[in-house]
Amino acid sequence: MPKANNLELQGGTYHVRMDIPKDVRGAFGGRRILSLSLKTGSREEAMFRRLPILHTWKSQIKAAREGQALPEGWQDNVSAAIDQVDQWTQQAKRARIGEVVPALPMPEPEDVKRAMENPELVAAMTSLIQRRRSDPMGMIKLEDDLARLGKQLIEKQIASNHRLTGEQSQELSLLVKDPSAYKARSPITKARLAAFRMHRLEHHVALKTINQQESKLLNLSEFLQQTGSPLDFDTVTAWLQGMALSSKTKQQYLLAGSMFWQWAMTHEPQWRQTYKGHVNPFEKHTLPTLKGKAKKDAARKAFTIAEVGSLHTAAKKQGLDTLADLILLGGYTGARIEELCQLRTENLITVDDVKMFDIVDSKTVAGIRQVPVHPQLTALVDRLTKSSTNGYLVPTDSNNKYGIRSDALSKAFGRLKTTMGFDRTRVFHSIRGTVITQLVRADVPDRLIKELVGHETGMVTFDVYSDGSSSQQKFDAVAKLPTIPIS
Repeated sequence: MPKANNLELQGGTYHVRMDIPKDVRGAFGGRRILSLSLKTGSREEAMFRRLPILHTWKSQIKAAREGQALPEGWQDNVSAAIDQVDQWTQQAKRARIGEVVPALPMPEPEDVKRAMENPELVAAMTSLIQRRRSDPMGMIKLEDDLARLGKQLIEKQIASNHRLTGEQSQELSLLVKDPSAYKARSPITKARLAAFRMHRLEHHVALKTINQQESKLLNLSEFLQQTGSPLDFDTVTAWLQGMALSSKTKQQYLLAGSMFWQWAMTHEPQWRQTYKGHVNPFEKHTLPTLKGKAKKDAARKAFTIAEVGSLHTAAKKQGLDTLADLILLGGYTGARIEELCQLRTENLITVDDVKMFDIVDSKTVAGIRQVPVHPQLTALVDRLTKSSTNGYLVPTDSNNKYGIRSDALSKAFGRLKTTMGFDRTRVFHSIRGTVITQLVRADVPDRLIKELVGHETGMVTFDVYSDGSSSQQKFDAVAKLPTIPIS
């Protein structure tokens, strides 16, 4: 049975679980329980990761209880069926006047047999034939009658087999009367996006990344629907050209599209059939790039040691004490802002008599590392440890929907540096550049610098086989960082 909060700890790893109500188990293949590993032993992280998965499961249960709704893209199927009826009718009328016409594909025999066994349909056809027999053009007109009857049958079957909203009922009637008025929907449907989302949640892609990419895909879907364009290279090009965004941002749009395309080609049979032989339309796009001086001017720049000190002083004067502490922590570790905000008191460890920050939550594998506490940080770290009320070293009430604790502090830093005259090329991450610059100037080996800031060396010898530098070697390197001037 699922435990409280739908979490269960199995072998040190949390799983999210939910009982499937008896009345809808048939829609889930007879299963009694839904279960998925959250790939974490942290209860706090598991509590956050379970939410989108539970939401998806509850939505599926609700849909199963409410009955079979119309599938995404149903309009395409109806339009195609009505068009087929019209083609059969035209062919039959031409054959009536003696023309030789090519045979059109007909419904499967079983479908014809089932239709002919419908008493209502048989009675209607019999009545039509009897009425048209006395008319010189009766048999030609009969084909039109049969077409109308067939379209009415299609509409009636859909209405009886599905749960339609009032809007869908009106749209269905209009489609049956005039399929040419229908504007094709985007192949990037909400149903496909929901399946894509679930697939990525199961593979533990960050929720923020999933939401950002889904937003980009919805943007493309709206473009396809508004323009009625096919999903191909030229359409994607036109879509990109219509957005006043940087090349870097457009590249992120292409990445979102490409990942969705690859997923659909692997997991969506209908998509594979529709786009069989098509190349990925999100690949091989050439976007403008900055070069030379323009690229250098637009790149992020590191602060000087003096500038880091002035930022700290300004933060203190404005009463932003936590931000001031964060600036010092960044200036003596080179850690990312979220890495610092995720540090807990238990992440202060001692290895071979060296006090270290144990960074266990990072955006990359290389980012999981241990960084010595610089001598200038000893008093600050002791103070933060003693005053902690929730186990975190850096106090902040910020905790957005993605569990990011640094959000408010990052924005506060942005406002602070702007008031001090720094442009968009200087951000909190620039302090990381400051640390790297100072370590280089102190002749710290490149490999050791990468260990301290959490970058891969790019060499199998060090990234795979080596346990890295000793705690003392790391401390000696960090100790070479110059003192940040503060007042």
